[in-house]
Amino acid sequence: MLLAIDVGNTNTTFAVFEDARIIANWRIETAARRTEDEYSVILDALLARDGLNCRQIDGVIVSSVVPTTIDPLVRMARDFFGVKSTVVVGRGEDVGIGVRYQPRTDVGADRIANAVAAHNIYGGPVIVVDFGTATTFDAIAEDGTYLGGAIAPGVETSVEALVAKTAQLRRVEYSKPDSVIGTSTVESLQSGIVFGFAGQVDGIVERMKEEIGGSVKVVATGGLAEIVGAESRTIEEIDPLLTLKGLQIIYSRSIAP
Repeated sequence: MLLAIDVGNTNTTFAVFEDARIIANWRIETAARRTEDEYSVILDALLARDGLNCRQIDGVIVSSVVPTTIDPLVRMARDFFGVKSTVVVGRGEDVGIGVRYQPRTDVGADRIANAVAAHNIYGGPVIVVDFGTATTFDAIAEDGTYLGGAIAPGVETSVEALVAKTAQLRRVEYSKPDSVIGTSTVESLQSGIVFGFAGQVDGIVERMKEEIGGSVKVVATGGLAEIVGAESRTIEEIDPLLTLKGLQIIYSRSIAP
């Protein structure tokens, strides 16, 4: 079985694959200084909760936008799972697609994993919208080449900044209000968050589609994809585990004879 690990700025997600099928997945808060022993304890508990154990894991792949987490995860894979060679996305491995971004090393490992998964599952050309700490937009050509994209402040990042800078606004539940015209401060904030970010997505995606030309598939992933994506006119598919699926595909290519 394969353990795929995606470390984001806010959350770290894990998935266990049996062949190409996800049989368990979990999400924890990202901690830049977490040690290999802490990861081992956490994963031991998560595996046990789903009736699994460390002896069943024979491969590990990691993508991380937090560099300090990579070495502890590699050591954890070696010492806890007995995996001698962990695949780390972004360390020069061939992921099976061309990358036009300059410099190539500036592309986040999660964005590459998204591109690989989206093209493999949905074909191309395709645009991926990832709702994370930042909202990223990635364009992938018909032949699978990563063309580039756009980066905007994420939903939670924007809301936290707004609340921090205003005396009378507070955090609210991220859910769709009954009306765009809010009749309370809570509903007004929810309207701005859900419909405002959906409008941002549609504006950027429509411009990208014009530049790419032809028929372009649009896929959303990330923690808030289901809430904001449901109100978007341009998002056609919502795949919360897209990044982890991409890691599984990259791993399978890396070990192919």
